[in-house]
Amino acid sequence: MKKIALFLTVFSISTLLYCQESLTKKQERVQHAVVKLFDALSNRDSISLKAYSTTDITLYEYGQIWNMDTLILKAITLNQSADFKRTNSFEFINTMVDKTTASVTYRLQSVIVKDGKQVTSQWLETVVLIREKKEWRVKHLHSTLIKRS
Repeated sequence: MKKIALFLTVFSISTLLYCQESLTKKQERVQHAVVKLFDALSNRDSISLKAYSTTDITLYEYGQIWNMDTLILKAITLNQSADFKRTNSFEFINTMVDKTTASVTYRLQSVIVKDGKQVTSQWLETVVLIREKKEWRVKHLHSTLIKRS
């Protein structure tokens, strides 16, 4: 009986490991572009933010439609707290890549320190990227706030 239980356990684990898909290089590059966009937000770096976005980026945030100017205003210009720090962590759910377009769905958790207060926010987001000059850039980002504490 113990041998059968051990066999079933080993078989189940090996099946689960086999079923996990590894990412292609294209999928890794697309996910990297998303992470770098958020690194730019964390660093309040508008130049890098623009490098990982299309010029006509649209962001669907809190029931509003933002463009690059809105994003820079809200995330950088109005965010001058000296103790600002943002740390992001991603759980990628789905990454689809075509020749010139890609989409990524992920859970994002950000721990943000600002004005002596720490807030942790969780979102479910979907990003559409396009390939421009051999680089992936975010064209659309739709964000749904899940939890804020």
